[in-house]
Amino acid sequence: MQVPLEITFQNSEPSEEIRAEVEKQAQRLEKFTDRITSCNVAVISPQTRHKKGDLYKVDIRIAMPQHKDVIVAKTHGDAPEHEHYAVAIKDAFAAAQRQVEDAVREMRGQVKPHEVEDHGRVSKFLAGEDYGFIETSDSREIYFHRHSVLDGAFDRLTVGAEVRFVEEIGEKGPQATTVRLIGKHHLL
Repeated sequence: MQVPLEITFQNSEPSEEIRAEVEKQAQRLEKFTDRITSCNVAVISPQTRHKKGDLYKVDIRIAMPQHKDVIVAKTHGDAPEHEHYAVAIKDAFAAAQRQVEDAVREMRGQVKPHEVEDHGRVSKFLAGEDYGFIETSDSREIYFHRHSVLDGAFDRLTVGAEVRFVEEIGEKGPQATTVRLIGKHHLL
């Protein structure tokens, strides 16, 4: 990190045990990438230490160049194991690690781009068969199979029905995958 790790404590005095656990988890996180420029951690102790069921909360903000900050700020109201600070810290850093790994993949260009759906109309079915053809806006015919139609809508398709689909090259040429029947107002 270019900026030293910053740890703040809320509702309690600073604790060397907690500080050591946060530092250990932050060092572990740095093994996944050297692109982390700063890491701010807030350890929020329970309001009252005498009541059972009060949970620690750990907020983390990680800065990386060319990427929006990674922020972990979850409340664990249903996780009684967060009565112990070490569990809350480990869970927060595990969530941060997943986000950092995603950010690194994104920066490397390893994130799969979302496929753009094309628009067309069902042009024909072959009698008794589980496939048909879609006519695209540029007048090409694209093959599709029953299994490519989402939400079990194959039996609701009719010639002329509007669909959205993703085109791929199959063994015998272009074919449509993820065929989606479009409703009257293009909402489905």
